[in-house]
Amino acid sequence: MDLKPTPLHAAHLAAGGHMVDFAGYDMPVRYGTIVTEHAAVRTAAGLFDISHMGRVRFSGPDAERFLDRLLTNRVPTEPGRVKYGLLCREDGGIIDDVLTTKLADDWLMVVNASNRPACLTWFEEQAEGFNVTIDDRTDSTAMIAVQGPNAGEIVSHVVHMPLLETLGYYRASPAVWERPGESPVEIIVSRTGYTGEDGFELIVPAESATEMWRELREVGEPHGLVPCGLGCRDTLRLEAGMPLYGHELSVVTDPLTAGLDFAVALKKDDFLGRGAIAAVKDAGPKRVRVGFEMRGKRVAREGAAVVRDGDAVGEVTSGTHSPTLGKAIGMAYVPPDLAAEGAELEIDVRGRTEPAVVVSLPFYKRQAMSAKLP
Repeated sequence: MDLKPTPLHAAHLAAGGHMVDFAGYDMPVRYGTIVTEHAAVRTAAGLFDISHMGRVRFSGPDAERFLDRLLTNRVPTEPGRVKYGLLCREDGGIIDDVLTTKLADDWLMVVNASNRPACLTWFEEQAEGFNVTIDDRTDSTAMIAVQGPNAGEIVSHVVHMPLLETLGYYRASPAVWERPGESPVEIIVSRTGYTGEDGFELIVPAESATEMWRELREVGEPHGLVPCGLGCRDTLRLEAGMPLYGHELSVVTDPLTAGLDFAVALKKDDFLGRGAIAAVKDAGPKRVRVGFEMRGKRVAREGAAVVRDGDAVGEVTSGTHSPTLGKAIGMAYVPPDLAAEGAELEIDVRGRTEPAVVVSLPFYKRQAMSAKLP
């Protein structure tokens, strides 16, 4: 099967990107080293192509009511508000975790690349009886992230300063990208990200993506900006304790078991999966998502068993060596009696049991809440 390119594919190849198959897209996993790119995001800024993420617009008289039925969280109603939420089946299993933004007259939902086909099918199936228009804008747009403490200084060259100064975290706004001697381009900028750092995500027309990427690289280079691949995006999100679909989240995991209570509004009248999720709340989850640090240097990878008295009682969902902390870290699902901070774990790492300890999430938390603005 041929891999699908993003609008920035040629730019990745020109920059020497090491390309891999990710959710059917030909994506850069790194340009130089993952550790170097990871450090750039933590100390300066990183530039990411996240065009593989799905972008779906919802409009029409019943759009709000439709989204209220699909999402575990309340639908944002204030223009510019961005909310994290989950799409669940009736049994509470997670179909995807998504960001939903209220724009002026409609809503924008960003879904995971691997789940986009399933989400689109799910939307169409659930739309019966609703006067709602579902418009997949993924192929007609690109999405670029600038993440790190210098992100504001860099993006300010593209977005007017008054907007950036008032754009709060988890807020979004239409903006105009002014290009000297050329027509301005309408974009959407949000103060969101998946790295544990402050930063911005920009949605631009697909035909303008390469020019935007080039301009951000030029203005960002003096501020330490480097292009980054999916490799460091994963190590960054893991340090930040952020779950990843297909690892911590799946159709056999409910939001409360995943520790995402903040994204579930059980007081809403109804939403898909509400009854099953409420039952988990009443009984208590049988598994708990925890963070852990290895006592030694070996890394416990996805699928490694958490064992007790020789029996598997849990499973590692993500594991890596943390470039920032210099430790082997990971996340796992364990029984509630092993979930307390400081609990000692044993993890089967390729046939040998290794000690680990439960630690609080996130592993890393930025000191400053806002990216620096000039």
